[in-house]
Amino acid sequence: MRGRTGAHPGAHGRTGTHSGARDRKRAGHGAIVSPPQEYEVDGIRVRLVRKRIRGVHMRLADAGEVVVVSAPASVSKGEIARFVRTHKSWIEKQRAVLRQSPMAQAESASPEDIASWREVVSACVPALIAAWEPIMGVKAKTVAYRNMKSRWGSCQPATGRICINVRLALYPPECLEYVVVHELCHLLERGHGPKFHALMDAFMPDWKERRAKLR
Repeated sequence: MRGRTGAHPGAHGRTGTHSGARDRKRAGHGAIVSPPQEYEVDGIRVRLVRKRIRGVHMRLADAGEVVVVSAPASVSKGEIARFVRTHKSWIEKQRAVLRQSPMAQAESASPEDIASWREVVSACVPALIAAWEPIMGVKAKTVAYRNMKSRWGSCQPATGRICINVRLALYPPECLEYVVVHELCHLLERGHGPKFHALMDAFMPDWKERRAKLR
């Protein structure tokens, strides 16, 4: 399960024209058609990704330092520049939000901070695992704790080893419980397909709401 940092304009995380159902069915729709290009627009780092899509979409990456713009090949760099300038106030607002986020705090954490997070998480996880194992009919053999940038947790079904991100100490307790259940669920189903989602729905009906708090 990967942790995500960033924000997207609009309810669907995109700004611009949205493709219809017929467009999404096209072969290769959404595929990247050329290597990303990086350059600046009025001091803003832009990463332009050409895709087989309609419209122009924007998101922030690298803790808000980079504005990733996805656009079809038919949209010129001049149009991309105008698009970025038009959304400059949104970019600054989202950057301000990101600077206050737990993940932003984690990027500048000291070894003492990380040790404190580990202490909190390692004190809570065993009780959560003990409570959920009989409910789910699984058994975690070993549990590890790591300071991870891109994952909230991991599971090795073959060995029964579960790893939990200590940065979860920065989030509400229900987020930690969600990650524990998510990783235990992988002892029943390796992937993240329909069967996995059905299991999560059965064990923790509000798991999507909990996951959303980790954004």
